[in-house]
Amino acid sequence: MQITSAATALLTCFVYGAAVCWVSLLLVPWRPWSTCERLDATAATPAADLSDITVLIPARDEAEVIAQTLTSLAAQGRLLNILLIDDQSTDGTAAIARAISGINLTVINGAPLTPGWSGKLWALEQGRRHIKTPLTLLLDADIALEPGLLFALREKMQTKHIQFASLMAALRMQSFWEKLLMPAFIYFFKLLYPFKLSNKPWRGSLQPRVAAAAGGCILLETRILAEMGGFGALREALIDDCTLARKVKTLGYRTWVGLTHSVISLRPYPNLQSIWQMVTRTAFTQLHYSVPLLLLCTLMMTMTFWAPVAGLLLNGYAAIASVLALAAMLLSYIPTLRFYRLSIFWALAMPIIGTLFLAMTWASALSYYSGKRSQWKGRTYSKTLDTD
Repeated sequence: MQITSAATALLTCFVYGAAVCWVSLLLVPWRPWSTCERLDATAATPAADLSDITVLIPARDEAEVIAQTLTSLAAQGRLLNILLIDDQSTDGTAAIARAISGINLTVINGAPLTPGWSGKLWALEQGRRHIKTPLTLLLDADIALEPGLLFALREKMQTKHIQFASLMAALRMQSFWEKLLMPAFIYFFKLLYPFKLSNKPWRGSLQPRVAAAAGGCILLETRILAEMGGFGALREALIDDCTLARKVKTLGYRTWVGLTHSVISLRPYPNLQSIWQMVTRTAFTQLHYSVPLLLLCTLMMTMTFWAPVAGLLLNGYAAIASVLALAAMLLSYIPTLRFYRLSIFWALAMPIIGTLFLAMTWASALSYYSGKRSQWKGRTYSKTLDTD
């Protein structure tokens, strides 16, 4: 098959552009591909006094996982306070929670969702009013903690003088689709929100440009919530974790985010459809609902993921640039695969992985323009966060 000279010239430009992007990604000083920012529990700490921490858990129809989540908290230490806000569940979540022994648990029956709020933030705000401890752990209902993790996270905050620390939960990576896409989900998140930049302290009068958090597990000083006006300050945010981190940094506090094996997501994503629904809930939100950014993202991902592959058909320096781009692409992804103990050969699927995530982003945009901003647990959020 012959390629016209114009097409060859365009492809060559794309190949050189891709090579510059991937090599630059490896060389930039903030190393977004790195997995150095990490924290794990080193040992169980059953005698640890955790009376200064209140765990805030919003739960809506989490009967399948809530017992495991609460049991993992029982193994963290003594005197831990737990507030579970039952957000209008219909599957007996609250009854299952109350049946767990050995924990200091209070179950709050959540009020109906108030217009203008997302369900999670509305539940958290109701729980916030009952916190009496200096530290608060925001924990998703489908997250289990390895013994000793909470002690290690608190110690990290105290020794490093951090007021807000979060850990990216280890997602389930058992099925084919989970192994293909879940590590990449975290990899792309770190490209968008480089942990090293996010963990830098706020200085000067400029607003922090990078602020990241993993919403499944966040430990912070309780006074910050009151200072920022409670969760009402985030009420319109669907990516509430990063919005919260940005608010905290804006107030002048230090934040930290890292990877871990000790915060475990219990939610399975066994097929492409389940992962597709998870990503499309917020993918277009990451682009600030901007069509120009969507088109730019499409151009960039097409260039970076597929131009190097097509460029292997070229000759001379362009072919060398294609090989260089592909090598840098694979090298940037391998640390993530190694961190999650997966074969590095999954990196060979990067062009396909990138294409699938791009398709999910377009699906998210189409859903937004059809009037559905997001869907979760039987609730549909419109562009103005009204619910059906």
